[in-house]
Amino acid sequence: MKIFAPFMSAEERARLSDPITPKELRKRRMIGGVWALVWSFPILSLADDVLRATDTPWLAFVLFAAYVALYLYVVMRGFGSRLPFPPLRDQMALWAFTILGIILAVFYTREAAGGALILILYVAVAGVSLYPPPTAYFWVGGSSLLLGGMGLLAGDKLGDVASLVLNVLLATAMVLVVRNMIRLIRELDRTRTELARSAVEQERLRFARDLHDLLGHSLSLIVVKSEVVRRLAERDPAAAAKEAAEIEEVGRKALAEVREAVTGYRERPLSDELHGARGALTDAGIETNIRLSIRTDELPSAVDQAFAWVVREAATNVIRHSGARTTRIMLDRSATAWSLTVRDDGRGRAATATEGNGLRGLRERLAALDGTLTQSGPGFTLRADVPRERSES
Repeated sequence: MKIFAPFMSAEERARLSDPITPKELRKRRMIGGVWALVWSFPILSLADDVLRATDTPWLAFVLFAAYVALYLYVVMRGFGSRLPFPPLRDQMALWAFTILGIILAVFYTREAAGGALILILYVAVAGVSLYPPPTAYFWVGGSSLLLGGMGLLAGDKLGDVASLVLNVLLATAMVLVVRNMIRLIRELDRTRTELARSAVEQERLRFARDLHDLLGHSLSLIVVKSEVVRRLAERDPAAAAKEAAEIEEVGRKALAEVREAVTGYRERPLSDELHGARGALTDAGIETNIRLSIRTDELPSAVDQAFAWVVREAATNVIRHSGARTTRIMLDRSATAWSLTVRDDGRGRAATATEGNGLRGLRERLAALDGTLTQSGPGFTLRADVPRERSES
């Protein structure tokens, strides 16, 4: 059972262990050990007084050596802990260190000026090195009361006792500040690592989405034109050659677009996508009607790009899946939103059909603009809406 566990906050109870490597854990403990060793010189200066205060110096030496060793151990464990609360073994070491400090302060430092202050002060410092807030605050309070009570019992003046307690508060406050700085540095490091991982993941998703949308449309167009070439090859070789040349052009354009997608600089305006969609749908034998209530150059750049992807994906799906004879593409503007609708008279979409990568990619693109993508019938209707206030700002 954890000592002081009832005083832990809900956040401390819920906090998980710090996911660090053994190498990092050793590094933390080494830092804590070096920090403790640097600040242990005031304790070591009491060694001579402790040994001279008794007729059994060997016992005094053993107690004093155990006190110093436990101090170093507790501080190292506190600075290197990966747990939200110290394990029972470390707490027992701290309490043993505290008892030794009280014994040395009462029986072995009567003649040493400020000896009791130094010993109890390090008890307080060790406690706040091991315990996290708010438990550390209770430890500081208890150490201050212990030191103040010892001073009053020894007959010290109230002003001197208050000075001793103030020294304890200042020393423990410094340790708490150092521990908090270390915690913040660790959190910043973890946040930086997470942001880097997230950036890599977002770039991977961007590339997968762009590659799907680019190749899906281009390959569908190549398949359609190849079928036209096959039908025209015997009865109209000149027309077949023309279609074959267009297949070559589509292939070259697809290769260039993939290269642009890799570098992240691909920008194909909606007007070009509308022109390309009309040609691809016409080649597939689908009549295409495009109605624009506004000019495409009136759209904000981000909306223009998002709608261009909607037209590309919708045209690809119409060619591959719909079996439609006509398709309508409409661009509108209301008082609150930009809207793009693609509607065909094909077989529609089965209610149980799962949403493919293309539509999921469109939702992600529109969500970045607080936009929405909706599907309806008859046939298959795809509608994209983007709030004007959000996109124009």
